Amino acid sequence: LLLLLLLLLASCLHPANAFTKGCYPSEEEGLKTFRCSNARLTEIPRDIPNDTNKLYLDSNRIPFLPRDAFWDLPLLLELDLSHNAIASVDSGAFRGLAEHLHSLDLSSNRLVSVSKDAFSHLKAKVNLSNNPWLCDCTVELSAGSSGGIVCDSSAQEEHVGKAFLQVIADTDFCNVYKKTTDIAMLVTMFGWFAMVISYLVYYVRQNQEDARRHLEYLKSLPSKQRRSEESSTISTVV
Repeated sequence: LLLLLLLLLASCLHPANAFTKGCYPSEEEGLKTFRCSNARLTEIPRDIPNDTNKLYLDSNRIPFLPRDAFWDLPLLLELDLSHNAIASVDSGAFRGLAEHLHSLDLSSNRLVSVSKDAFSHLKAKVNLSNNPWLCDCTVELSAGSSGGIVCDSSAQEEHVGKAFLQVIADTDFCNVYKKTTDIAMLVTMFGWFAMVISYLVYYVRQNQEDARRHLEYLKSLPSKQRRSEESSTISTVV
């Protein structure tokens, strides 16, 4: 009985909602908010209340957004993931958020590219600025989510440092990539063709040299033997 009483007392003293260290719930302008800013997180917390409307996970160390990372938050309106170390986003990371989410902040991370399927069902305004974007044929973002994106690297050096929207307005990345691929294939085919021609020339010359040496050898033989072997050599060469 004493042990049972101690356990009951411990449960009463322990907070009913013990959240991840650095995270706490609040209410802002009538919206249920959950803040985990500067909490040194390396993954998405699993104890986020499912009635949360605004979620702040900014200024942490989160490197990756897995599939269904926010599946249990159907009422989420705003999601701030800025100033993290996010370098990869699963194509199903934002599943379940299509209906209500209207603001998604992924600025100041380490994104080089994102699958076009990652945001395909979202109606939210997406902020992807201040990421080290690679501007090439694989980048397929809507105009609403590509504002503020600057090309950190590109297949064409002159695009580095320019705004993504400006570059795609002047350049067909996929066409440039296709031309580069076509040129590479032509160069490869020409190389193989040159090798085949070189081998054929070598083979013919080698046979001619062998035939010449054999004829010279035959000339050095007695006349009768030479005639019979010359006719045999000529028929063999033909």
